[in-house]
Amino acid sequence: MPEPTPAQKAVGDFAPKLVELTDDVLFGDIWKRPELPPRDRSLITVASLLTSSSFEQLSNHLRLARQNGLTETELKEAIIHLAFYAGWPKAMSAIQVAKTVFAEDRSSNR
Repeated sequence: MPEPTPAQKAVGDFAPKLVELTDDVLFGDIWKRPELPPRDRSLITVASLLTSSSFEQLSNHLRLARQNGLTETELKEAIIHLAFYAGWPKAMSAIQVAKTVFAEDRSSNR
């Protein structure tokens, strides 16, 4: 049996249709479209999550962005850049999430 997806782990027993749409449409179709590479999709998604204050989703997408080729430095720079367009409090919240995610990733790679 395959390992459950992040959506299945988060809400699979509570909202199976939302999981189906997340897994099949969003990550099964939209993220796989060749018109934008995954790296660009990750950068757009991180920016969108920051601008909408969706910080509960940001951790997983920062990790995915790293898997898709963005560096810690590039992601921090994107957050700094967005401070001037999305607002300082949003950037400060996002940078705290990033700090935690990157520290966890560094400690798990030791």
